[in-house]
Amino acid sequence: MAHSANPPSISASAAIESRFSSPVAAPVMTNLWEDLETGPNAPEEIYAVVECLKGERNKYEYDKDIPGVVLDRVLHSNVHYPSDYGFIPQSYYDDEDPFDVLVLVEDQTFPGCVIEARPVALMKMDDDGEQDDKVIAVPSEDPRYDHIEDLEDIPQQQLDEIEEFFETYKNLEAGKEVETLGFENRQAAYDAIEHAQELYAEHFG
Repeated sequence: MAHSANPPSISASAAIESRFSSPVAAPVMTNLWEDLETGPNAPEEIYAVVECLKGERNKYEYDKDIPGVVLDRVLHSNVHYPSDYGFIPQSYYDDEDPFDVLVLVEDQTFPGCVIEARPVALMKMDDDGEQDDKVIAVPSEDPRYDHIEDLEDIPQQQLDEIEEFFETYKNLEAGKEVETLGFENRQAAYDAIEHAQELYAEHFG
């Protein structure tokens, strides 16, 4: 789609405040990809915009033209998202999409929810010949994840489940091939986020 120059980015709280601050102003829909900043202190702290929910098969996607969340498809395989999954605002990755992020949560949130999160790892992945890596992050405001700071802190069982999901979730979709290429540490996630920010600025800044 065509993109024009973006207005100054705003924080998640400022976006909500501006939406409701004037009762007589015409409603303005915040574009969660273009209008939010990448995070309060990116790449160490980011915003994750949730699309798909832990435990569900529905593949929601954020449509930047509406803007809003739409149901793209239901996964063909009998698998469910291992955690909440979405994208990082003002990011653009090598697969020509916003940069994906998987946020480890105890309970699912909702499509369109903005989570302040800490990146802790990176999963490398090839999707039909395109580099389609995923940031693994934890919520900043959930004390259950305070001890998780880097890849080595994530239980191996949880990593295995994430890898298994992405290796198999497109198996019943004709012509789709996905290969997971292992996990890398927090610094690799930081580097990838900065790369995605640079691509965003290059294409849409």
